[in-house]
Amino acid sequence: MSENAVLIAETRDRVGKGTSRALRRDGRTPAVIYGDKKTPISISLETKELVKTINHGAFLSTVFTVQVGTDKHNVLPRDMQLHPINDMPVHVDFLRVSAKSQIAVMVAVNFLNEEECVGLKRGGVLNVVRHEVEMMVPAGNIPESLEIDLLNFDIGDSVHISEVTLPEGTQPTITDRDFTIATIAAPTVEPETSEEEEGAEADAAAEDTGAEAEESED
Repeated sequence: MSENAVLIAETRDRVGKGTSRALRRDGRTPAVIYGDKKTPISISLETKELVKTINHGAFLSTVFTVQVGTDKHNVLPRDMQLHPINDMPVHVDFLRVSAKSQIAVMVAVNFLNEEECVGLKRGGVLNVVRHEVEMMVPAGNIPESLEIDLLNFDIGDSVHISEVTLPEGTQPTITDRDFTIATIAAPTVEPETSEEEEGAEADAAAEDTGAEAEESED
């Protein structure tokens, strides 16, 4: 497994809502490390450092090394609870992983050659059905994105998962159908109004105005 970013943590001797609230008041976020058939460990992390890490992006699809004292745990964040008002993290679940572990993660979709795409150059519109695809991947080699080349797609074409070159050792978690990731839709054109229709609308508006004026005089 390649070198991971390190998160420094401390053990929690007590658990419960009261203890968790006290930790948050002290600028720390409660968390737990579980999995790999080992005893779960209750920990806490400095909230400021945790927020910085989260803001780097792809937090839930990145393997970290959590250091607790002299012990180090390779982990993948599996769940993160946020405060409903300020979006600060209130709890994080970490899953122990190894280089050989196969894990399910959401992988972002990245579209290439949009400017050169045949259908988009003809006025088509890229309709993204899935911005992310859930994939089974090696924990030691999580892809940053799925690259999809739009160059030869025309209006009316769909991009299916079978047409995507997947990174080695990965596969979608959905295997029972060839699902759609995006389509090139036909452009939406507003119907043009003819001069006759515009004239009729203007006459109707004038008649309405005249009728309103007569009613006001009455």
